[in-house]
Amino acid sequence: MWAFITRNVLQRLVLLVIVSIVAHSVIHLAPGEPSEVDPANPRMKPEDIARIRAAFHLDDPLYLQYAYWVQDLVNGELKSFKDSQPVLPKIWHRFLNSLPLFICATLLIWTFAFPTGIYAAMRRGAVYDRSSTFVAYALISVPGFFLSYMMILWIVEVFGVPVIGMKTFGMEDAQPAFRLMDRVWHLVVPSLMSAVLGVAVLSRYVRSQMLEVISQDYVRTARAKGLEEDAVVYGHALRNALLPFVTMFGLLLPGLIGGSVIFEQIFAWPGLGRLGYEAILARDFPVILTINFIAAVLTLAGTLLSDILYAVVDPRIRLQ
Repeated sequence: MWAFITRNVLQRLVLLVIVSIVAHSVIHLAPGEPSEVDPANPRMKPEDIARIRAAFHLDDPLYLQYAYWVQDLVNGELKSFKDSQPVLPKIWHRFLNSLPLFICATLLIWTFAFPTGIYAAMRRGAVYDRSSTFVAYALISVPGFFLSYMMILWIVEVFGVPVIGMKTFGMEDAQPAFRLMDRVWHLVVPSLMSAVLGVAVLSRYVRSQMLEVISQDYVRTARAKGLEEDAVVYGHALRNALLPFVTMFGLLLPGLIGGSVIFEQIFAWPGLGRLGYEAILARDFPVILTINFIAAVLTLAGTLLSDILYAVVDPRIRLQ
């Protein structure tokens, strides 16, 4: 097992370097330069532009710019083109804002998708199966941003409460209990909207996998032995149907970066996805490259975690 982990870690480190080089090259091939974007002063003088290019090494060859980026990233001295603020603290602050949204949406998805998919599979062709399939495909077909805007309009019209941002403006002097309730309320709506599509998609995967498993011989044998239906479904069928979802569980980590960009933008949630979107608009290369690098690290770490978990739950992987 340790040899397997060591080999995979080394392979992923090499792949991480390749991904960072490719991302750095592709981003610098995009039209426009950071020195051309300054919302505070759109009429910069030529000497101002030259000073910015010299300060951020924009006149150097790409390989030197990549070396400077790696050096500043390792030393923690990487600064944003947009406001000259340190990149890592800025990303860390936005990451802490995105984390509750990601955790709540993930819990909602995995909590509701599995019962929905299992129940539909065990009643294949029944009214519940047909109706849940219709609702799931309807939710998949409707754009998430449209549902979010409709939800915002409905909540504001019916309840008359704000849902934009992480908190209500003017609540700073309220009692701690009211501030906590306000934070929770602002968290519930975007989390729910982020989870809607995930529940619809994952429940279809669960249903399909359960239908494949319950037709196997060992499930029929378990029923023939007189086991209760719950023991057959949850003790035999579900345990084997969960194997593909072990891989999906490891791939949850990249969702910390880009899983809720649209919803963070719609609900004005100051998270990491929104920071990446704003950095792209501002051509803030250090922020874009660092977020991309973190996303690559999370993706590779997630796939490694999936491989390890798969080897743990499936004895055949360990034997190989």
